[in-house]
Amino acid sequence: MAGCLDLCGALVELEFRVPDEVLAEILSPRERRAVEEALGAGILCRAAVTEPETLDIFADLRQFLGIGESACLALAARSGALVASDEKRRFLREAEARLGPGRVLNTAGLFLLGIRRGALSADEADEAKAVLERHRFRMPFASFRGLL
Repeated sequence: MAGCLDLCGALVELEFRVPDEVLAEILSPRERRAVEEALGAGILCRAAVTEPETLDIFADLRQFLGIGESACLALAARSGALVASDEKRRFLREAEARLGPGRVLNTAGLFLLGIRRGALSADEADEAKAVLERHRFRMPFASFRGLL
């Protein structure tokens, strides 16, 4: 990846919880290894959808969202947390309805937060952006400098 997991570790005021359903969706051995290392280092925390109220939300969301998206949104809705996701359309509408406006942190937002907290520079964020774009992940701006 583009150092995103390291950035999560640098943002110590946030806790990044990864539902088991999301872990099950990681098929790339390289990405799986990186996530397992981040879990082992305490950068990420494992989360389970087990509480009855969370399971009810999860079941409702599964009618129209994928399993990983449903798990993330159900956990965030139950705990009042932010949700980190680059999903669009229906997911964003559901997140806003269940969490309130401005409660989704996307990749660009994560990098901006990192820049503002001094965890990385705009140049480093632009380098990571270039790596992500080589893997077909586009952000609709030329540089993080233009967003500061």
